[in-house]
Amino acid sequence: MTRIQSACAALATAVAAATLMAFSAGAHSEHDAAVPGDPVSLRQHMMMNVGAAMGMAGKMAKGETPYDAAIAEAAFRIMNTAALGYPAHFPEGSLTDVSEAGPKIWTDSAGWDAVSAKFIADTETAVKAKPADLEAFRPVFGMVAANCKACHQDYRVKKN
Repeated sequence: MTRIQSACAALATAVAAATLMAFSAGAHSEHDAAVPGDPVSLRQHMMMNVGAAMGMAGKMAKGETPYDAAIAEAAFRIMNTAALGYPAHFPEGSLTDVSEAGPKIWTDSAGWDAVSAKFIADTETAVKAKPADLEAFRPVFGMVAANCKACHQDYRVKKN
């Protein structure tokens, strides 16, 4: 790869990351900041970031926005990084009525561990896949998105 190609690739990645961060920032309210050391606050922000990344990736999968490989990779990396933090952000005793985390996370820890491990593995696979175009992206995105649905059905409380 030439220096110019490397510079262009770095610029494309920076633009993709900035786009995704701007999209993610819109998911947070203007006065809403994560509280260090508070697992509920941290996991809520973590899940907002996952939702923003999933939203951006979903728009590409649906053809609502042009496919961008750098944005796809950034979205999968955000999801993977969040998934790696699940064990730390769902400690015993952190069930609260201000969170959408369902009690089944703690009453079915084996199931929770399994869905978390699958999300970690699938997002790692997605990052490594580096889909070059929309046709390659869609099945990888579908694999990752299926994790969200499976987890939300069993381990999330729906809030009004």
